[in-house]
Amino acid sequence: MDTLFFLISKLVWLFISPDSLLLILILSALVFLYLGKQKVATNILTITSSLLVIIAFLPLGEWLLYPLESHFQTNPALAKNIDGIIVLSGAEDAELSQRWGQVELGAAAERDLTFLTFARQYPEAKLVFTGGTGSLNKQEYKAADVAKKLFAQQGFDVSRIIFERESRNTYENVIYSKKIVKLTTNEKWILITTGWHMPRSVGIFCKAGWPVIPYPVDHQTNKDNLFRIDFDLLVNLHTLKTAQKEWLGLFAYYLAGKTTSILPDKC
Repeated sequence: MDTLFFLISKLVWLFISPDSLLLILILSALVFLYLGKQKVATNILTITSSLLVIIAFLPLGEWLLYPLESHFQTNPALAKNIDGIIVLSGAEDAELSQRWGQVELGAAAERDLTFLTFARQYPEAKLVFTGGTGSLNKQEYKAADVAKKLFAQQGFDVSRIIFERESRNTYENVIYSKKIVKLTTNEKWILITTGWHMPRSVGIFCKAGWPVIPYPVDHQTNKDNLFRIDFDLLVNLHTLKTAQKEWLGLFAYYLAGKTTSILPDKC
């Protein structure tokens, strides 16, 4: 069932992401033109052009991401004694790392940097890095392998870290890691992931019976500059794509019973 959920989520997203929808609209207009339906084609192109203008000038994605990023406190006060720290993969480009023979990181590198900081701050804590790959056809490239190399290059003793490398999505991050980690009652665990990804992640951890302290990083929005008009089509489209995917993920995970609520609070 988990594999079916993974496959369906990947295939559905291919068709409903903003860039895919815009391409479908353009191709549909061309088809209607070839069929001699000029009025229909004109209407579709008008809608498509209007959407492109709106996306180019307005930060719609940031408007959708900000409620997620602000849902949990940034830089929360942490207890003196922490039992464990878990970080979700996301910064590592596993395929490029293997191709070039060195660590290749993309966005969300703050996840790994913050994990290293806390790992040194809490030398007695259990440490978990969780993440394989979300690719449908390139399962041989694992984020955990890149992270292990990165942490070793930074002079950290990687024997302290549990590397979970088989998960394909956030749900499996939690389920597979819990199978490895021997949790005891009332343990204090810090969860590190990107700010907009934190609500869904916390909901899954809570549903799995693993209470965590959310520590969001890698923020994408500026609350003092949300209401603006400027031209940045590519950046705005990318941010909108990220936001739409995360909100759809929140609803899908909730409907599938994999999270406690659409916007969960702490466990």
